Amino acid sequence: MAAEQPVELTVIRRDGSSTPFDATKISVAVTKAFLAVEGADAGATHRVRDLVTDLTGRVVGALTSRGDARRSVQVEDIQDQVELALMRAGEHQVARAYVLYREERTKARTPADAAGVTEKPALTVRATDGTRSPLDVDRLRVIVAEAAAGLDAVDPELILNETLGACYDGIAQHEVELALVMAARGFVETEPQYSFAASRLLLDQIRREALGRVHGEPRQASQAEMAEAYATYFPQYIRTGIEAGQLDPELGTFDLERLAAAIRPDADLDFTFLSLQTLYDRYLLHIDKVRYELPQAFFLRVAMGMALREDDREARAIQFYELLSLFRFMSSTPTLFNSGTTRPQLSSCFLTTVEDDLAGIFHGIRNNALLAKYSGGLGNDWTPVRGIGARIRGTNGESQGVVPFLKIANDTAVAVNQGGKRKGAVCAYLETWHIDIEEFLDLRKNTGDERRRTHDMNTANWVPDLFLQRVEAGGEWTLFSPNEVIDLHDLYGTAFAEAYVAYEAAADRGEIRVFKRVKAVDLWRRMLTVLFETGHPWITFKDACNLRSPQQHDGVVHSSNLCTEITLNTTVEETAVCNLGSVNLVAHLTADGLDADLLRDTVKTAVRMLDNVIDVNFYTTPESERANQRHRPVGLGLMGFADALFALRIPYSSDAAVEFADSSMEQISYHAIEASSDLAAERGRYSTYDGSLWSKGILPIDSLELLTSARNGDVIVDESRRLDWDTLRAKVLRDGMRNSNVMAIAPTATISNICGVSQSIEPTYSNLFVKSNMSGEFTVANPYLVADLKARGLWDQVMVSDLKYHDGVLAGIERIPAEVRELYATAFEIDPQWLVKAASRRQKWIDQAQSLNLYMAKPSGRALDELYRSAWRFGLKTTYYLRSQSATHVEKSTLKGTDGRLNAVPVAIPEPTGAVCSIDDPDCEACQ
Repeated sequence: MAAEQPVELTVIRRDGSSTPFDATKISVAVTKAFLAVEGADAGATHRVRDLVTDLTGRVVGALTSRGDARRSVQVEDIQDQVELALMRAGEHQVARAYVLYREERTKARTPADAAGVTEKPALTVRATDGTRSPLDVDRLRVIVAEAAAGLDAVDPELILNETLGACYDGIAQHEVELALVMAARGFVETEPQYSFAASRLLLDQIRREALGRVHGEPRQASQAEMAEAYATYFPQYIRTGIEAGQLDPELGTFDLERLAAAIRPDADLDFTFLSLQTLYDRYLLHIDKVRYELPQAFFLRVAMGMALREDDREARAIQFYELLSLFRFMSSTPTLFNSGTTRPQLSSCFLTTVEDDLAGIFHGIRNNALLAKYSGGLGNDWTPVRGIGARIRGTNGESQGVVPFLKIANDTAVAVNQGGKRKGAVCAYLETWHIDIEEFLDLRKNTGDERRRTHDMNTANWVPDLFLQRVEAGGEWTLFSPNEVIDLHDLYGTAFAEAYVAYEAAADRGEIRVFKRVKAVDLWRRMLTVLFETGHPWITFKDACNLRSPQQHDGVVHSSNLCTEITLNTTVEETAVCNLGSVNLVAHLTADGLDADLLRDTVKTAVRMLDNVIDVNFYTTPESERANQRHRPVGLGLMGFADALFALRIPYSSDAAVEFADSSMEQISYHAIEASSDLAAERGRYSTYDGSLWSKGILPIDSLELLTSARNGDVIVDESRRLDWDTLRAKVLRDGMRNSNVMAIAPTATISNICGVSQSIEPTYSNLFVKSNMSGEFTVANPYLVADLKARGLWDQVMVSDLKYHDGVLAGIERIPAEVRELYATAFEIDPQWLVKAASRRQKWIDQAQSLNLYMAKPSGRALDELYRSAWRFGLKTTYYLRSQSATHVEKSTLKGTDGRLNAVPVAIPEPTGAVCSIDDPDCEACQ
């Protein structure tokens, strides 16, 4: 019997043309009917999706039931079959909605006059004193029109109608403003451009609040009026801040009229809603919760604070302001919080070493509190503290180890909440040979003795190469108490290995009192198991950090910082300090890639800004001031990496993405080193320059050889380069360096939100995600993806439902072309080895490190082992969180109808388990 030949349908359209039959169009139409009846959430439910699949199958079956293999059908015939299938399934309301849908489509084909804005008659607005005045609909029209200007997908009439529909007689002024913003943000999930419209409507509220507070009387201004309003507002704003005791009186000595003339009011239009809300909630200065600082005044104030010691302060302040307001570079959160204020603590990260006696331990905890008070993120090296069972000479007793003191440090971090702006954040580091390492691994567990748990403290393993070599060789590992092996703490590379082996021999001879032998691979497995279960301790590599450190002549890197990107020397006398900021890659893109000249200009100015931070900074401890003034380290990073790949049409899982990571970081590295050397020629070298790798002509790219030599060639790093490094090397030898360190890639949790780009070097976590705050919850779609789907005619409410149903992952949505699905693959779809390879290419150019999160959809012991050993072998200095997938999914709901209080602090989007990171949580924000 011959096989049945498949039926091929051709659809005859209303204009007489024909097109191949596409069953997905039936699915889309039926889904829209269900959405109309059951709400926007319906398309993401299993029941509706199963029904749509079944009904589509029935329609296709009815259309192909005739015997002829090739035939044509009319569009109306298909629609009739859809109605019939809905009726037979008992979905009468949905069938009716489908009929209405057909009618609407028919009307859409017939031009009609656009509906005008419906205005409610005789509405009044209630002022704070109880008086009423007519609702100024004409002004609302102006504000909404301005909000939609240049946004081709935003319909101002739609926003105005939604707003007026929410108004009532006697409505308060702030409720009108809220209604405007809520109306616009209600459409964000289906059209990302409404995020900019919502931001501009929020901006109108901020203008009213700030102008009224500064001028002492009610004032409003449209965006068009702000060109003149900023000029009169800015000098008065500075005076208001000084009188309130918040701004440095030195700001009042600037030429304020010259600065005001440099303000770019149109830059206010570049904020997304999340960007501006973040500024409003967290950064803009206020008096009794009434903001008096406008966004461009905020950026200019920050710039002025960093230009205080410049010769031509106004010119430099304007130069710094333009970098910030154009989102080409953004300073870290402490700098944004405090620059130009009376307490300018502008530094991001602090690294300490804790001394092995009670006075030293509690001095370290006290310093933690002082450093955290003004928004510093902390990394503590606890390795010197003796372990459990070690002798205490003063009492002739035995130590209970490092864990009880870590508990105190944990509680201190919680108690000191950084001026009420965010909780203190600290990470404790311990070397893998410490006798307490096994207890240290359990600190974040939810079981066991709560007195030996630190649920609010991050932890990290400081792993020497010898340990991993023992793991690979199947050897044993010996744990010691540091008071009996004092020099191990300060040794690395070959010197560490030789001393360690000697101490093992001494232990065998009975010369060491406290030690324990374990199988290296067993300890390694436990480290990875706990990392998967709790997200801690992170894996960081001691030898790579030290062997490539430019400052190895002047000390030892004993730990990294809170976010594992800072690698600076610490001692009891010196608290390492780093001053951070990040280049926005997207702001430097052209159709052909990065604009090299613009990037060079940005990096040169950014390094100058970071160097200035050191001199104007307010230091809360003498140890931090001493270290920062002697070594002058800064950390220039980047953000928007994933966005740049989208714009360049490069999938994250590709050799092209790895090459872009390499080339972009090489340019940043070259120009950052060049800029610091220029500053050295202008201002002088940092005081400990002599003897550094810089002084020997060894740049970060050259220091790879030191790591390769120490590991006997057991390093896999591509050493290719594109730029003229010989010329730069000669310049550094001639002019020196202003800063001991110049690069570090931080998480950029909040400043990337301000700039409206993807965080740091992170892949996209989801193409559709929920941001939650006290205003409610709203869904945000990847704007690059939306633009792609629009160009293909695939972006509609059904696609929104599909994205919700699939948790922002495209793999299950077959009607999206394969190349689009590949480009927008999310973090858990990407093999983490691609992240390691890209990070390896960056690391070769960086004198510090990078905050590198690793994502694993299906973790296993073997996969984790391979991943972290490859991170070590590929020359990485540190890793950050391990993120594994959870049962937490994107909110399958619509924003429409959401209400609540505007301008509240945003809360974290759902995080994967195994790595409960709070870098998106405003109560943390780690480094930035």
